[in-house]
Amino acid sequence: MYRNLFFAFSTAALFAAPTAAQAPDPGRIAAQQQAMGPLAKFDGIWRGPAWTQLPGGRHEVTQTERIGPFLGGSVKVLEGRGYNADGTVGFNAFGIISFDPSTGRYTLHSYALGRSGDFPLEVTPTGYVWRVPAGPDAVIRYTATVDGNHWREIGERIVGTTQPMQMFEMNLTRVGDTQWPAKDPVPMR
Repeated sequence: MYRNLFFAFSTAALFAAPTAAQAPDPGRIAAQQQAMGPLAKFDGIWRGPAWTQLPGGRHEVTQTERIGPFLGGSVKVLEGRGYNADGTVGFNAFGIISFDPSTGRYTLHSYALGRSGDFPLEVTPTGYVWRVPAGPDAVIRYTATVDGNHWREIGERIVGTTQPMQMFEMNLTRVGDTQWPAKDPVPMR
């Protein structure tokens, strides 16, 4: 009897929860779309030089980024690729920027280098800032600015109260528009 009762409750919960969870909230979606507005300056295809300071020395790549709105403009999707001099991909990253109207906060969910995480993102008048924990009392702070068709982003390692040490920089030029990721969905038939 307990087994059948458990099965009945589990089945009811399985079917009831998605219905409530999937009900659209137009006000929430509108707030998310509005929050993505200041990030529209990043939409498009970008390319330019980038470097990272690694333990073995400075590593230079040609960095590309493609960024676009998704889910009706309620989130921003990003893909970055760093091409080595021989044309191979030396770095690849994927991210999603979202906004939670209930907290008023942005989050960057990032995948790169075999790792993933959710990181607070602060939108600024010229771009954004986000931080990645980097050990005891240490953080890597990324600061991005867009001025017209130029996107500059730097990464600095900050340990305690010491001066930030730059360990990354990219200087990209906007080279075009993109309909990615919303274009070409799988059709119904």
